[in-house]
Amino acid sequence: MDNINWYSIVLLPLIVFCARVVDVSLGTMRIIFTSRGKRKIAPLLGFVEVFIWIVVVSQVVKNVHSFPAYFGYAAGFAVGTYVGMKIEDRLALGTLIIRIILPQDGELLASRLREAGYGVTVANGLGAGGEVKLIFTAIPRKNLELVTEIIKSVSPKAFFSVEELRSTESGIFPVIAPNSAAARFL
Repeated sequence: MDNINWYSIVLLPLIVFCARVVDVSLGTMRIIFTSRGKRKIAPLLGFVEVFIWIVVVSQVVKNVHSFPAYFGYAAGFAVGTYVGMKIEDRLALGTLIIRIILPQDGELLASRLREAGYGVTVANGLGAGGEVKLIFTAIPRKNLELVTEIIKSVSPKAFFSVEELRSTESGIFPVIAPNSAAARFL
């Protein structure tokens, strides 16, 4: 029992696992910030990410015959990817455009969205079944659930699509928090 190398069997794999969770989470966040045009924070995240990665790889290479360290490396990558996505979900960064097509109730929905503080553009259109209203609104991503609830409360069968915007220039966005009592006007 005294001949067991606790460092390479237990401690190193745990260190490698934890470091990989952190560095891959940072990498996921870096990619997201880069794709959203956040040019100041992405390079900082990249620096920390690569610094952690090179330290971990050097330890794994030093202990080249440590299968538990390999396992910790791979498991840390998988968990880090998941954690990075969860962090990004919680931050809910970015702006979305919602396109809604309604055969009826278009003005009512536009009115409800405006009451909630959202900028709304309404246009007339012609769909396969006749005349429709096209409603467009750009919203902070963190408000998607609230806006979806508003849409479904007015027109449960509305067709709508949601797309991420890379950038926006001016517009009308609500100042109320999506989970506040004021936001729950439905």
